[in-house]
Amino acid sequence: MEAIIVDLTEEGVIRVDEALLRNIIPKRRASSRKGENGSVAIIGGSKLYHGAPVLSALGALRTGVDLVYLFVPHIVVNPIRSLSPNFIVYPLPDAKITPGVANKILNSIPKIDSAVIGPGAGRQRTEGMRQLSLGLAERRVKLVLDADALFPGVTEHLNNCEAVFTPHPGEFSRLYATEIGESVRERITAVKEKAVKDRITILLKGTTDIISDGESVAINETGTPAMTVGGTGDVLAGVVAANLAKGMNLFHSALAAAYVNGRAGELAQKKFGLRILATDVVEELPEVLKRFDD
Repeated sequence: MEAIIVDLTEEGVIRVDEALLRNIIPKRRASSRKGENGSVAIIGGSKLYHGAPVLSALGALRTGVDLVYLFVPHIVVNPIRSLSPNFIVYPLPDAKITPGVANKILNSIPKIDSAVIGPGAGRQRTEGMRQLSLGLAERRVKLVLDADALFPGVTEHLNNCEAVFTPHPGEFSRLYATEIGESVRERITAVKEKAVKDRITILLKGTTDIISDGESVAINETGTPAMTVGGTGDVLAGVVAANLAKGMNLFHSALAAAYVNGRAGELAQKKFGLRILATDVVEELPEVLKRFDD
């Protein structure tokens, strides 16, 4: 893969564009069967934020995986099931990921390739979230940690696991107990430093997305101010998980998702102006991705 170098740091940074993605987004085999294109679990949701895991699930499905399982609190199961017949929904007995709930998920979850943990979950008890994420990692499930799964100390037990963290600047600051700078250069330095230390891949969301696995750094500049609407980050997490489930490595999955999600937002803005919904972004994902099918 040929890297495109931009003049942001002395070491050079990969700028994500369509030409780059043509080399890394896998094409679906004409003879493929159900399950060969990946299976994803989405674990999150709460009484207040039942839509977040749905948006992650839709993002994964529209990116082309075959199966998506949602693990959500029982109180929101029926509303989520009513939204779409495409969802496979597992009810959880508690609104929080307690150790008992973590065990229930680990004992009942089918074979999956990747999982998103955190969208819409609300503030959690860290012990249950640690147990869940570590249990999935031990099964070689590739993880995407988003929102409330990004709590201080989570990196201690996931060090060197196959995981992508998708924080916005506020979540990054909370996760690492440090303020992050405003400039792209400062953010590149901070993201790469933490990715090296924790041996994970970080996708820092922003006007310019910063992606690093500790060795390489990429920036993505697709997107629009309209994407400040709630839920677009949940869609992004689902797209990352879908890429992982289809066999892309952590770094490529994150940078490709950032580009595709941002480009879908741009297409949604062309239709609706600056007043788009996260579901509008979901509906544009196939339009963006079909150009990589040829």
